[in-house]
Amino acid sequence: MRRDQLEGAVRETLSHQVAVARPLTADPAGQAIRRAKRIRRRRAGVGVALGMVTTVLIGAGMTQLADETGRQGPPIVVIGDPDLSVRPLPSAAVAPPAPSPGTPAGLLLDGTLINADGKRLALPSVGPAERAHSRPSGAGLLVVGAPTTAGRSLWVAQDDGLVQVLLAGAGQIVLAPDASQVAWRDGKDLLVAGVVGSQLIGTVRIPVPDGAEPVRFVGNSVLVRLDRDGPAHALWRPGAGELTAVSERGTLNVYGALPDGRLIGQVSASGPGGTCLAALDPKRALKPVRTACGAQLSLDGAGGVSDDGRWLLVNGKVGASDRALLVDLQRLGTTLNAMPAGPALSGAVAWTTRTDVSYVDSAGKLVQVDVERVRAGQPAEPVPVAGLQPGDRPVLVTGS
Repeated sequence: MRRDQLEGAVRETLSHQVAVARPLTADPAGQAIRRAKRIRRRRAGVGVALGMVTTVLIGAGMTQLADETGRQGPPIVVIGDPDLSVRPLPSAAVAPPAPSPGTPAGLLLDGTLINADGKRLALPSVGPAERAHSRPSGAGLLVVGAPTTAGRSLWVAQDDGLVQVLLAGAGQIVLAPDASQVAWRDGKDLLVAGVVGSQLIGTVRIPVPDGAEPVRFVGNSVLVRLDRDGPAHALWRPGAGELTAVSERGTLNVYGALPDGRLIGQVSASGPGGTCLAALDPKRALKPVRTACGAQLSLDGAGGVSDDGRWLLVNGKVGASDRALLVDLQRLGTTLNAMPAGPALSGAVAWTTRTDVSYVDSAGKLVQVDVERVRAGQPAEPVPVAGLQPGDRPVLVTGS
């Protein structure tokens, strides 16, 4: 074989070897894919484990919180999620001027909060309101809705305009003076719960007779009105069983508490159609311990006691006219010293200082009463609320 033929044969053999695909001893791409799958499986396992641990920790925390409240039952969460689309954009923080003494905390008018300094905040998710109570440390408002065919609602409105629903379809709703608790009627039961942030926690319930409604908080107890066999009141301490300290029949209304814990209430007088004021002792089944008569008081239950227990603003009559009366409780037990203070009040009463009180009259006007001027024979005059439209009803914000 010639040399050139040998070289041609070798080239042909090598070309055939190159054309044939040989399997690789290792598959780098396959190894990379399998390694990625193993990593994903490990990460998924870690995530599930962390989720289980988080769930256990949250459950333990809620259980501890419920235990600390000393009440039974699971926590009640907010009904419905907030609508973030209607949340106002935050504005630049500007320190408002300090309100003058005697200025009310604010007014709620047709879904808009008007602060004491005139600043307005839209609360578009708040429906028609009956009462509004400020929360401590600038944490917003608790707003009790007006009664409807579906019941009452309770909203929490934050200072940036975010509104959330705490209760819906409830009966009568009352708030603690510090806005830390709420009591309400639901069907045949009376319930009470703590208010923490935007949640109700530690709910306790008790069955109550038909017609029984919560009136106000007295310390950690709830004052309940009973009207089955005539007007009377009882106290209920949540977690302590049935209603206790049932008052004598003829206790018509309760307006507030004195610093020593006694309540100021309206009781039936011995004469036909007459009523008197009395101090009711919760430790003695709400028994009247001091009574004063002499003025014609209204039966609507509207009124409020000053924080120092010296004064009561209440509705009554002067001649044939309905008026707000200022009563000196220091003289309770001798005679009922009642002075005309302004037009008849409607809704909540807000004592802003010991000698200044505000309310809204039946025409929707704001009335600011100065005790010293009333004692000098100068009743307060109502002032129109700016922006009030026909049919609107301003709600006075109470609380500190």
